[in-house]
Amino acid sequence: MAEDTSAERNVLGGPLEPCGTEPLTGFYRDGCCSTGDEDSGRHTICAVVTAEFLEHQRSIGNDLSTPVRAYRFPGLKPGDRWCVTALNWLRAFNSGSACPVVLASTHEHTLEVVPLDILQQYGVDVPDDLAGL
Repeated sequence: MAEDTSAERNVLGGPLEPCGTEPLTGFYRDGCCSTGDEDSGRHTICAVVTAEFLEHQRSIGNDLSTPVRAYRFPGLKPGDRWCVTALNWLRAFNSGSACPVVLASTHEHTLEVVPLDILQQYGVDVPDDLAGL
């Protein structure tokens, strides 16, 4: 079971804010990038996925575009907000394919993997116009 999200913090030190409900994201499918012992992959980064990021993830064996009903996974399209693992986001960053990150919705445990200064370079509020993603 997820920890009490009211006690969880984001990378900026504030309360962890929801990431997204359309589609419903989070390891616990609660709309937040909450984490706990059951989440061995640490799905802690609230990413606004781009076509480039999705292609990179597919290239490393993490297909985020194809629906998997057994896991209540709808498949993602550019502009969707999704809690991704810090390690896979970092792999995309190192390959030049990182996508925007909603810092207020990114769990503080991310900082164990990705430095704050790197996250801040990709920090965004969710854009109103998702067409360019």
